[in-house]
Amino acid sequence: MKKILILGAGGQIGSELVPHLRAIYGNNNVVAADISAEKCKVLAEAGPFEELNALDGEAYSAIVKKYNIDTIFNMVALLSATGEKNPKLAWDINIGALLNSLYIAKDNNCAVFTPSSIGAFGNDTPKNNTPQDTLQRSNTTIYGVCKVTGELLSDYYHHRFGIDTRSVRFPGLISYVTMPGGGTTDYAVEIYYDAIRKGAFTCNIDKGTYMDMMYMPDALNAVVQLMEADPSKLKHRNSFNIAAMSFDPEQIAAEVCKHIPDFKMEYSVDKVKQAIANSWPNNMDDTCAREEWGWNPQYNLKSMTEDMLDKVKKQFDAGLI
Repeated sequence: MKKILILGAGGQIGSELVPHLRAIYGNNNVVAADISAEKCKVLAEAGPFEELNALDGEAYSAIVKKYNIDTIFNMVALLSATGEKNPKLAWDINIGALLNSLYIAKDNNCAVFTPSSIGAFGNDTPKNNTPQDTLQRSNTTIYGVCKVTGELLSDYYHHRFGIDTRSVRFPGLISYVTMPGGGTTDYAVEIYYDAIRKGAFTCNIDKGTYMDMMYMPDALNAVVQLMEADPSKLKHRNSFNIAAMSFDPEQIAAEVCKHIPDFKMEYSVDKVKQAIANSWPNNMDDTCAREEWGWNPQYNLKSMTEDMLDKVKKQFDAGLI
């Protein structure tokens, strides 16, 4: 039985990954950790929880030993737009947490999952069918620099010390459970909430801007599927392209209109976010993930929109949003 530690448990992915893994491996086998206990009350009530600053290596190591952890999910990160406001803080948090995870994994024989992102690509990367292995030197954000660095560090620790490091390059993630926190693709979540609450949405990404996106259930399944994959079949490790759908703001708005005919969308472009979006792929080639560990998403834009609007409406009707 796995003994799992999830760092950054209260974040956008972690808050859903914790219950997902607890449902698979058992509540007591999945330890949630976050710098703030206050935002993790639900997770703490359902299973073991530790308040932890991931930059505190001594406290971090003590938790791994306390619970006999064998698998670490390092979900700590400042996202793309937020990171541009304080690049040094973004580097310190994103790389500091990863380095501690790798050091501690080496000393305790743990596997490590650390998410990468479409943000690892830059202006000179091929925009269409972005290859698994391609140029990543033209990055324009500290978030992207951290992701490329993280991929290289994770590969280094695998080759140098034999640590079982694995990763995926997440597209923009869409969820009705946890609101996004400063990412370039946030509009693709916010549109559903404003569609239900207001019947209208002001988009901060310009028309015609394509980016890869993924519904959170597929993202969670990808994490588990990769970590359970036969290591002998993994030619790549850090990090796999994974894709589910690619669309621009007009296409997601058109899909919303099929369910809310009077829905209207206008544009007020955020120059910082738009510049970041322009540097990212339109769509990634995820052939390697499909061939090496059987990646196969279940949701497309149509099925995701139906589910998102249904779930957000239920929240609205219950007075939760």
